[in-house]
Amino acid sequence: MTLIRTVDPAAEPVTLADVKAHLRLDGDSEDELLAGLIRAAREDVERATGLALIEQGWRLALDDWPREGCASVPLHPVREILAVTAYGSEGEASVIAPSSYQTDIASRPARLRFSEPPGALRAMNGIEIDFVAGFGEAATDVPDLLRRAIVLLVAHWYEFRASFGPGDQPVSYPAGYERMIAPFCRRRL
Repeated sequence: MTLIRTVDPAAEPVTLADVKAHLRLDGDSEDELLAGLIRAAREDVERATGLALIEQGWRLALDDWPREGCASVPLHPVREILAVTAYGSEGEASVIAPSSYQTDIASRPARLRFSEPPGALRAMNGIEIDFVAGFGEAATDVPDLLRRAIVLLVAHWYEFRASFGPGDQPVSYPAGYERMIAPFCRRRL
């Protein structure tokens, strides 16, 4: 299983103005650094929680036909399944008709249940599922707690951007960050 982002988010969940207000910064000399920290913090929150915060395009590539005909999409929340493509043993692509599968995008993970296998698939990445994931297109669509976690992480990284020795660790995550994202992390038994 391989996840590939096909369309980047058009915006970030927090703005440069939000972060500068939190840090009480007035000038624009550090705007480029802060913009990079915002992007890195969003990516860190997405990685830690298994979420796509702002709407973005993805492709899930599967090697084999899913067991019992049910494929799981590990990223959440899935907004729409765009296309499912099967690649035959010779590499020929065929789009699977939406009437051949049912979708459950409300669950975490989202699921697709296929009525019947398409036949012989190529050995690797034989099925591709293109989908859109994210809470929405705007920052206001993202849960407030996740937005606050990003601001907290950006501020922490901004304050502790110098090198630290082993005796000064850990400085990579602020106190409370894990608690802020914990309700959104997927639990495993």
